[in-house]
Amino acid sequence: MMLKRSAWISLFTPLLLGLGGCNADSTDRPGTLQVWVHAGQAAERQTIEQQVKRFNAAQAAKTKVELTFIPEGSYNAQIQAAALSKDLPDVLEFDGPFVYNYVWQQNLIPIDHLISDQVRQDLLPSILKQGTYKGRLYSVGTYDSGLGLYARPSRLKAAGVRIPTGNQNAWTAAEFQQVLAALAKQDGDRQVLDLKLNNRGEWLTYGFSPLIQSAGGDLIRRSDYQSADGSLNSPAAAAAMQQLQDWVKQGYVDPNIDDAAFTSGRVALSWVGHWVYQDYAKAVGQDLVILPLPNFGRGSKTSQGSWNWGITTRCQDPKAAMRFLEFLLQPDQVLAMANANGAVPGTKRAIARSKLYAEGGPLRLFATQLLAGQTVPRPQTPAYPVITSAFQEAFTNIRNGLPVKTALDKAVTEIDLDIQDNQGYPNVTSVSRQ
Repeated sequence: MMLKRSAWISLFTPLLLGLGGCNADSTDRPGTLQVWVHAGQAAERQTIEQQVKRFNAAQAAKTKVELTFIPEGSYNAQIQAAALSKDLPDVLEFDGPFVYNYVWQQNLIPIDHLISDQVRQDLLPSILKQGTYKGRLYSVGTYDSGLGLYARPSRLKAAGVRIPTGNQNAWTAAEFQQVLAALAKQDGDRQVLDLKLNNRGEWLTYGFSPLIQSAGGDLIRRSDYQSADGSLNSPAAAAAMQQLQDWVKQGYVDPNIDDAAFTSGRVALSWVGHWVYQDYAKAVGQDLVILPLPNFGRGSKTSQGSWNWGITTRCQDPKAAMRFLEFLLQPDQVLAMANANGAVPGTKRAIARSKLYAEGGPLRLFATQLLAGQTVPRPQTPAYPVITSAFQEAFTNIRNGLPVKTALDKAVTEIDLDIQDNQGYPNVTSVSRQ
């Protein structure tokens, strides 16, 4: 089954000729696992290469992993092309919220019968939640993500504003408006907030859907995932996005064209995730604190999810594939990757050993949010690719001044039409191999 209205899929088929046969000669070779991974930053690539070498060395005459890096910018496109040509690898890495679409297309098998209780219990609840669809576990991750406000406390104190200490006493929406105004009075150009507007794509959904969820809205009605009407365009969602538009109109938001709004000192606040910590700490030293996102009425919310692992329906030896995944989920391996990319370690044991995320660590807020269930997974539906595309367009339109309700209504129409065209994304029979 393939999406009918998703433009992102319609663009994939031209890639078939370029991708077909990528692993056709080796996938069925006994004792070999083909593994695809995104070609992220150099430290990540080097780490996974080292991990594969360690795994292979420990396997003796057993299964060996063959690793293939796929460019991150075209990763999802190449997965879809490989699925169409029945040329998927055995083990696949993918951006977490896309798991539901891959399951619906029958490209992944459930793994809850393969993963050991010890490993499963050690995983962060956010990772288990992200990887579960229709009651079955389909993916796991070695790291997760965090979202918050990086701030220069010296600027906050000079402006006379309160500094929150955790999610429970986050600034309210009204208080945050006052904070921006107070900071602007001390700033020459009044631009005091970085929203990472130099970024596009999934950042917009990851970074700003929590604002809507904190207000009481959502990207879709999660009771049945059959419509976004009344959720994405609800009064609560519209009010939250109106506040964001007002920040832009009032001149509080730095366009951040050079990606240096915070590190150069132009702004006091930066709305972003864990991945900037090293650069920010290097730039401002001790004058750095990480705060929860504002509470728009239903508590401070934050996103979750990152790159996950799954076993494809093409895999002939799922037990061997799970041995590889469980190797990656051992504390030493989890920490190796987390140290390479700065992400939140994906297991409780690894977090306890992390200098950044353990009790007293500078990034503890992100771990606490994930451990305490204060994060919201992106919608667990095969319609997610269309949902995120529609929301990204709505965000861009709102930022550029289009009336908020008009932008959100347009997104709702696009999402609901896709769901209708796919008959509500009916359940599929899980493909499972022992």
